[in-house]
Amino acid sequence: MAGILMRSRAFNDHDRLPDRFSRSGGNISPPLEWSDVPEEATELILLVEDRDAGRTPLLHWLVTGIEATSGGVDEGQTPAGGRVWTNGFGTAGWAGPHPPMNDDPHRYFFRLYAVNRPLELPGAPQSPDVHAAIEELELASGNMVGTFAR
Repeated sequence: MAGILMRSRAFNDHDRLPDRFSRSGGNISPPLEWSDVPEEATELILLVEDRDAGRTPLLHWLVTGIEATSGGVDEGQTPAGGRVWTNGFGTAGWAGPHPPMNDDPHRYFFRLYAVNRPLELPGAPQSPDVHAAIEELELASGNMVGTFAR
């Protein structure tokens, strides 16, 4: 399967996320850039989850319907054409890192999927719902990881 290249001007892959992106430090979504999206992609899906939060990953950001030619998103913005969904904290949009105090650093997986048709999701999807819906539609994907501890 082809790979989408992801990067950010705010942090490097597997580096600590700056405080301004955390729930207690400003709760601003980080800037992201991407390239190598397949031409046949009809839209992109952005999924950010904390896989260290428990048995089920905690959803921090879900945006569907992103324009395949968008190339990225600025800090604090919604990707072009994107539909923002409810996160694991019960609010719409970005929910910055907020692991328990003095816990080991949590890993936040930023994943971008290119799909060939819109996803069919329940009204308040959780991470497993999104992964199941993407499974058969995925043309390519890319990811990067940010870490955070309080």
